[in-house]
Amino acid sequence: MVNPDGNGQSKVRDLGLAAALVSSGHTIVATEHDDSGRVYFIFQENRQIVKATADYWADTLLVKARTYNDSIKMLKSRIYAGRGA
Repeated sequence: MVNPDGNGQSKVRDLGLAAALVSSGHTIVATEHDDSGRVYFIFQENRQIVKATADYWADTLLVKARTYNDSIKMLKSRIYAGRGA
């Protein structure tokens, strides 16, 4: 789910959606960790990201399989890098 934050940015907690958005050309502008350890991927909100999100949930968004897999690996790396040692 994409949650607008009122600043023209959208927070995404769903790893699959975030990977699909990255795979379809959207850039993560930041990540946030909440007090419970959940990670939010922050994207710049625009029409294309809203459409891509709707297409993802409708199961009609097309992305390259290997690109999607690489995006998941990259996002997991960012998740674990943000936790500290």
